[in-house]
Amino acid sequence: MHFLMIRLAMWAQYALHHILANQTIMSQMGPCSSPQTNKFAGNFKQKSVLDLHFCFLSQHCLIRSCVHLKTQNIMHRSNPACARTPTAAWVSSHKSPDMLKLALKLHKHIRRMSINVDDFTVVKEGKATILAPKEDKVFYNHIQQFNRDLSVMAIRAWLKQYMASKEGGKELRAKRRKVDAGQKGLESAEPTGTSGTDKSVESSEKPVDLSDTIAKTPETRPFIRILEGLSATGLRAVRYGHEIPHVARVVANDLLPEAVKLINRSVQYNNLEETVVGHQGDAIKYMGSLADAEKFHVVDLDPYGTAAPFIDSAVRLVRDHGMLLVTCTDAGVLAGNGYPEKCFALYGGNNLGNTPMGLELNHEAGIRLILGTIAAAAARYKKLIEPVLSLSIDYYFRVFVRVRTSPLQVKQLASQTMLAYHCVGCGDIIEQRLGRVADKKFQTPRIARIPGENCTFCTRPYHVAGPMWGGALHDATFITDVLEVNSEVSLEVYGTRERIKGMLTLAKHELDLPFYFNLNQLSSFMRAPPISIDEFTRAVGNLGHKVSLTHAKKNCVKTDAPWEKVLQIAVAWLRRSNERLLADQKQKLAAEVADEKRAKLEAKIALLEANLGSNLNLTEGMVGTKILQTVLVGDSIDFDTPNDQSETVGRLRRLKMVRYQENPTKDWGPKSRPSKK
Repeated sequence: MHFLMIRLAMWAQYALHHILANQTIMSQMGPCSSPQTNKFAGNFKQKSVLDLHFCFLSQHCLIRSCVHLKTQNIMHRSNPACARTPTAAWVSSHKSPDMLKLALKLHKHIRRMSINVDDFTVVKEGKATILAPKEDKVFYNHIQQFNRDLSVMAIRAWLKQYMASKEGGKELRAKRRKVDAGQKGLESAEPTGTSGTDKSVESSEKPVDLSDTIAKTPETRPFIRILEGLSATGLRAVRYGHEIPHVARVVANDLLPEAVKLINRSVQYNNLEETVVGHQGDAIKYMGSLADAEKFHVVDLDPYGTAAPFIDSAVRLVRDHGMLLVTCTDAGVLAGNGYPEKCFALYGGNNLGNTPMGLELNHEAGIRLILGTIAAAAARYKKLIEPVLSLSIDYYFRVFVRVRTSPLQVKQLASQTMLAYHCVGCGDIIEQRLGRVADKKFQTPRIARIPGENCTFCTRPYHVAGPMWGGALHDATFITDVLEVNSEVSLEVYGTRERIKGMLTLAKHELDLPFYFNLNQLSSFMRAPPISIDEFTRAVGNLGHKVSLTHAKKNCVKTDAPWEKVLQIAVAWLRRSNERLLADQKQKLAAEVADEKRAKLEAKIALLEANLGSNLNLTEGMVGTKILQTVLVGDSIDFDTPNDQSETVGRLRRLKMVRYQENPTKDWGPKSRPSKK
């Protein structure tokens, strides 16, 4: 402690000398601060108020540090003249913790002033300010503010749940016991022997640990450890240090030396040296080298491209009931149709391919492939995952997963993993779980429905997608907590707050089912006009099934209705559209006077009346033709009567929620990979 205090004193003295040297009066000063300092500083009229403040603080910190050493020899070795300064009496009336806080503030401010801001591009986001290089050597993606804002809110929501849980409460109580034990030790410590001159100082001052001056009270003592595995500029780590409570340590790791220098500079500029630290190294090796005692409560992976290589070591590093945050920006691999071999190599499964319906569904398939990869990696360490929020955003995917150890429940992974047999024609999907949970022993996996070689509705073949995660994508309780945090923050600090509210509100009300489908695509099978969301939800609700919107795509819905029922709605919609068209033609016929036009209208009306349940634009071999031949509309489809399902969806749509990113700047979009040179 004494060594640190001497260092603080030296820094304070250095600040004073540096300021006075810049004002060209250093030649009038001795090597040690004295009463002359105030005289010179006060008489120098060109001196700024800030410089005068530094002059005073430098004397104050130096004197108080020396007095607190309690050893006359050490005090005189560091600065013999300081004990005789006029400010010594004023300083002695203040408690040591206050002095040390001032010294720390001065130390940080001096280091911050040494940075030439003109050499960098100042980037401000949230409560953080970073200094990005003008030559752009380090990867900084300004359009991912939505990602970073959401991550801060999600961690705060997780922290609320963690501290209320048994595990979080146990850890917090352990931290409090350590603090209480340390305080008792300080109170019972015997003072060291000193000369009679210093005994009065001892009686009025208590020994203080330097760390206690920057720590909070035992009730709010920081204990959360966060790792950002691929930090780049360090903006996310700095924001975590500023905006998340109870954070004891944020490690910002990056492979590039230039990035780590930038991280350390930004940390210094934000006065977060005690909380955020930069680390240079390979993320996989670093995460794999840490012991169990060094595990993190939160691990955040936001790489350029795929996160697949980092997932195994990241899952191992997350504390029990901690949270893993993963971003994958390789949407072309996960949701595209150009790299099926790469998708399988990275994520152990395939998406739904390039079929008309599959291209729409691939955004959810990409999420499920990522979660399947995380779940398989966690199972190797007897851990299971609980996805609390899984989103398809712009050109990337972001998942938030709670990780906990359970050797028993991890055996249910097979029942949470599925294959999806996807019809390339009408879009029918048959789920095949790789296992099932049964009460009896020695049961073997069984398939609920064996898909034939061809689809029963349109006779098209099936493609196989997966293996992928078949469980829930979201936790409604967690999303509610995130939305609560979102409602409390400032729009000026969190610029994407409204979009977060819109997207999470939709995610909260999504049905816990795979997959959604596009209503326009459904109507196109029958060559019918597009069916509206209101009419479709009324039809589904009146059949006794549930329906919801999805956050991933516009004009897409999820429903628990069997695919045959969905196709029945499509066929009924074709007939309803023909009836509307017939009514319009009859109205035109009534108003028409010319005989030639009347003859054409009469012929068209006769043709419509003969084909109300079909479409003359459908030819042999088309998907719609096959559906009309195999799907019979047995139940009466009601498109008009409102119900609970349609009202719920209607209320969400009337909220006018912001769901999609507006282009904020020119050349908006993902940037290129940073140079490794």
